[in-house]
Formats: sequence, C-alpha cells, structure tokens
Amino acid sequence: MNSLFTPNRRRGKLIVVEGIDGSGKSTQISLLSQWLRSKGFAVAFSEWNSSPLVHDTTRRGKKKEMFTPTTFSLIHATDFADRTERYILPLIRAGAIVCADRYAYTAFARDVARGVDPQWVRNLYSFAIRPNVAFYFRTPLDVALGRILGGRNALKYYEAGMDLKISRDVEESFRVFQGRILAEYEGMAEEMGFHVIDATLSIEEQQRQMRAIVLKEIGRSLKSGVLKVPELEFNGKH
Repeated sequence: MNSLFTPNRRRGKLIVVEGIDGSGKSTQISLLSQWLRSKGFAVAFSEWNSSPLVHDTTRRGKKKEMFTPTTFSLIHATDFADRTERYILPLIRAGAIVCADRYAYTAFARDVARGVDPQWVRNLYSFAIRPNVAFYFRTPLDVALGRILGGRNALKYYEAGMDLKISRDVEESFRVFQGRILAEYEGMAEEMGFHVIDATLSIEEQQRQMRAIVLKEIGRSLKSGVLKVPELEFNGKH
C-alpha cells in the first residue's frame, strides 16, 4: 500500500474508481452508491473536474484548445483541491461515505501520459487523503473505444490526446494516448493498492465483486462508525 497520501482516520470513508475512458467505472460506482444508500448509509458522490470554481475556465480552455500539458495539470489540481476542501473532507469528517468517480490517480496517469514529470504531479497532490478502497477497472483498448463510440458520435479532442499531435486520425490518437494512460495505471496498480476489476465481465459480476471487496475492507466501519441517514430523510429527495 502506498504512503503517498495522508491516512483517513475519520469516521467517514472514501471509495474511488479509476480506469481509462470507456472502462465502465462510472456505471459501477453509481451502482455501488445506490446499493450503499439502500442500506441506509449517508452517501455522497464526487466526480473529476466538477468544481464550480474552475468549471467555466476549464470549459473555455477546452473549447479553444488552449491548454498545454502543464496548464491542464494545474487546472485539474485546482479543481481537485477545491472539491477536497469544500466537499470531500467535510463529508468524511461528518461520517459520510464519499464515492468518487476518479481521484488523484487520474492525474498520475493522464498528466504523465502527456509528458508531465511524474514526481512533480505526485507532489502536486500530496495533500490528498488516502482512499479506504480504490478500484481499477482493467479494460482492453478496443473494448473501451467500442463503448465510447457506441454511446456517442465522436471522440473528444483532449480525451483522444489530439493536443499531443500523435496522429491526425482521432481514433488512432485515442488508441495511442489511452494506451499510454493504460500503461501508467498498470504500473501503479500494485504500488497504490488498487483492487483490480476485470471490466470485460458482466456488469452484475463486476458489481458483485465490488460489494464483496467493500464489505471486506470497511465492513466493520459500516456496522458502527459510518453515518446512517434517518429513514424519513432517506426516503425523501436527495
């Protein structure tokens, strides 16, 4: 297990999912969140690049294709820091379970794949708290590409690594860039203590494995430490 981040000694818990685009991790963390809520736990959700502080700046920068690898890295780190301080940490202190669709490992994989210095990126996120459970969804590139193109008409500019001028063909650029990201994840898997899920399995089997791992890793806390939602509040809108 890595010692890069600060251990989480608070009542609440942090569960994160990682993987290349098209790995199905978003579907799985959503299902896990619903399951935990159905058990009466206070569950919150956080996703990568969602802080209101930098949302407009990020959107404009992407639209104009003006980010360099370093500025892209810095703006994502700003987003992450804001969400950590204003959202993730307060909820964990209160005893909630925070389910995060991507965490700092995304920066370690993507930024390095764009040529940013690995140690510099890690130092940038050294303030983060260590997840209680971190899942990595291992996905072949062809499967990921098929899932993405099956859901929409085109690949996005930065998603495909077009800013790196790898290839003029967007699908070829995607394969090369996501292949680099995949290599970074594979290199991190053991070091960071990821629970590796075969993302080619059925949705149901992946979810079954996730739930079993969560119960094994934080089951004791779920029985006694984690915040429960009052029944009336839980049954209302949230």
